[in-house]
Amino acid sequence: MKTIAIINMKGGCAKTTTAVNMAYILAKEYDKKVLLIDNDKQGNLSKACGVWSYDNPSLADMLTGQEEIGGVVQVVEKMPNMAVIPANMHLLTANLAVIKDEEREQATIISKELEKVKEIFDYCIIDCPPDINVSVINALVAADEVIIPIKIDGYAFDGMDELEEQINNAKALNPKLKFRGCLVTMYYNRDVCRQGEAWLQNQRYPVFKTHIRRTEKADEVTFTNESLMEYSPRSGAARDYKTFVKEYLEG
Repeated sequence: MKTIAIINMKGGCAKTTTAVNMAYILAKEYDKKVLLIDNDKQGNLSKACGVWSYDNPSLADMLTGQEEIGGVVQVVEKMPNMAVIPANMHLLTANLAVIKDEEREQATIISKELEKVKEIFDYCIIDCPPDINVSVINALVAADEVIIPIKIDGYAFDGMDELEEQINNAKALNPKLKFRGCLVTMYYNRDVCRQGEAWLQNQRYPVFKTHIRRTEKADEVTFTNESLMEYSPRSGAARDYKTFVKEYLEG
């Protein structure tokens, strides 16, 4: 099983959209078994997959040791090859509880639980919040690769240095961790996007060739609890995500 952390310190750059649609394409187009982990207390990924609940076991229960991974995984009914570990606001208190529990190893909870399902799934994709907390550090320690979605604007690169530092820190516990690349999202064919992409390359950050185009469908889909691939498979962004996954697999 390959584990991918989708992360950026900045919000609004299509992290959840990238995680959900990458998983959907791997499951449907490539017949892979994919586990999604919603690592954001807002639970947007869980909602998109139709598994959000405030009452059912979630990532918070796994982090605090109340449940093992088998007790929190939920199969996505509309896509049998996909399963989700959901999240909700309980994740906020779970992060605090893990910090206070000095008797447990704090950074390897997720990686140890994923060991139990590594023969079941081909991919695990972890959707992280724009934050560095215990559950995000766990994601980096568990991951094989990091993908950073970036919406290029005046604030696009805020936090990149800090994020790179956290990735390097995680390598102390997870030497296999690789920064796979930046994925430019919400792309317009304008000078600002081209200049921003050039800046990334000049900083020697790896950048995927594929751009995810800006589309109104990506905003509309947030009201439908679906992936973009389900809601508007012919939209420019949906086609771009297919191209991105192909590029990712071939890389």
